[in-house]
Amino acid sequence: MGFMSGEELVVTLAPVAVYWVYAGIYEALLQHTTVLDRYRLHSRRDEETKNIASRKDVVRGVLLQQAIQVAISVAVLKLEGRGAAAAAGDGRAAQPEPFLVAAARFGVAMLVLDAWQYFMHRLMHSVPCMYRRFHSWHHRVAAPYAYAAQYGHPVDGVLTETLSGAAAYVASGMTPRAAAAFFAFATVKGVDDHCGVAAPWNPIQAAFRNNAAYHDVHHQRGGGRRNFSQPFFVVWDRLLGTHAPYALRQRDGGGLEVRAFKPDPTR
Repeated sequence: MGFMSGEELVVTLAPVAVYWVYAGIYEALLQHTTVLDRYRLHSRRDEETKNIASRKDVVRGVLLQQAIQVAISVAVLKLEGRGAAAAAGDGRAAQPEPFLVAAARFGVAMLVLDAWQYFMHRLMHSVPCMYRRFHSWHHRVAAPYAYAAQYGHPVDGVLTETLSGAAAYVASGMTPRAAAAFFAFATVKGVDDHCGVAAPWNPIQAAFRNNAAYHDVHHQRGGGRRNFSQPFFVVWDRLLGTHAPYALRQRDGGGLEVRAFKPDPTR
């Protein structure tokens, strides 16, 4: 049967493939067309002058993070044994779950992922040595673009993203097939949050208040203590007083800019 079943391969590799395909679409549209120019949150010059990390550094950093992510995913799958059970023909694992059960597991995974990432993300900003040594890498990209979504220090990537995914998988009890769909969706959402484009017709950004403009506030100078939530909801920011509203305005020279307001201390 080999070291990994087909479902296990899909769970581990689908998010990586989805990441580069979806980010590549944004990159092609932004670099070779003007279709999205009116919705850009940062000018091309902003990307050149505000971002400390080079695009080559970003690619290398993301590939390293994804390699670690795949290794941990394999370990979790082997320890859980759900993929092996399905491959071996276990009747319970092989039968598709009722839609409502699968949807409930999907929802649980979203909530667990969100909670883990909010508190770990906030911790990274609250402990100076953790920010300097680890999380500051991600903020070297002050004008975000799509394929920089997973750029950061490997320790930050493991603690914030990879382990949150493992916790969501274990807590929700999803099958490997459902997990592949969930992690592909979460990957698309993460890329979209960093794409640097706020298009009103984008269904992902329309469905979630936690979107590219919302997360752009966090990447702005002075925004490091607000809008920690990622990738789906804004509930933790609202409950714990770190939510900062914003307004989108036309930028001189074309495109849009995000104007953030101070968090409401009463929330």
